[in-house]
Amino acid sequence: MPELRVAEHCLQVASASNLLDSLLAAGIAVPYSCRAGSCHACLVRCVRGDVLDAKPEALAGAQREQGWRLACQCQIRDDIQVEVFNPLRDGLPATIYSCDWLSADVLRLRLTPPQPLRYSAGQHLQLWTEDGIARPYSLASIPGVDTWLEFHIDCRQGGAFATAARAFQPGDNLRLGELRGAALHYDPEWQARPLWLLAAGTGLAPLYAVLREALREQHQGLIRVIHLAHDQAGHYLAEPLRALASSHPQVQVELMVAAELPAALAELRLVSRQTIALLCGHPDSVETFARRLYLAGLPRNQTFADVFLPHAR
Repeated sequence: MPELRVAEHCLQVASASNLLDSLLAAGIAVPYSCRAGSCHACLVRCVRGDVLDAKPEALAGAQREQGWRLACQCQIRDDIQVEVFNPLRDGLPATIYSCDWLSADVLRLRLTPPQPLRYSAGQHLQLWTEDGIARPYSLASIPGVDTWLEFHIDCRQGGAFATAARAFQPGDNLRLGELRGAALHYDPEWQARPLWLLAAGTGLAPLYAVLREALREQHQGLIRVIHLAHDQAGHYLAEPLRALASSHPQVQVELMVAAELPAALAELRLVSRQTIALLCGHPDSVETFARRLYLAGLPRNQTFADVFLPHAR
């Protein structure tokens, strides 16, 4: 049986065991969420030996050369020694600049790192509490304009990080982990094309950033923003969106609740086959949006999507 070493632990595990499952079974705290190699919460570093990686393309070449692996995608075949991602050693510091409630359920968190972070509108970043709770959140801020990193945290469904976030105070310290995500973005070459932004819940956060980036780039085509919420109170950015629409005639904003979605989608019509669509939110909502756009005639390669996975830890 292969030997798995981590910190002071030395474990005998069955060959072909999943690395994440083996670590969790031994009581070793490894954050995880999607188990699909997307969220990157379960980063570990191989310091001796290696594993069978089912998704090597999920990490950049430089990361892999440093020994980083996604534990959820790895099988143990031989003796191995790993280090769990340590936010104090491997992450970047950040201070809470402000935290305020945009609605009864959505907390707006603004962080300031000691130096500007290089990122693009629409990306997401792994956040760590001082107690070692981690979760990826999408950036609602845009570089070069906002002096902070902004995140919208949905506390309605609970989860360890959201529960901890309820007690956050300005001046508290967090750590920043890996920056990820390239699906949701704005390409200046789209400037004259219709741009549709379809969001569910706090899936609006990265699309709000993309919207502001598109306007900064002086987007000329129609920008249609559709936000799906569980109820009217869930439209937590209604006023900022309406303000943008009032000052930019190419922006249209539509706010709907779940009961209105089937009828709204049934009436959905493309104004141009050149339309670009960005989708974000719960997997079911994103799938519903994507299916309707495809049936409406939008080519799949003009649809870009990111899903918010349920809270695992």
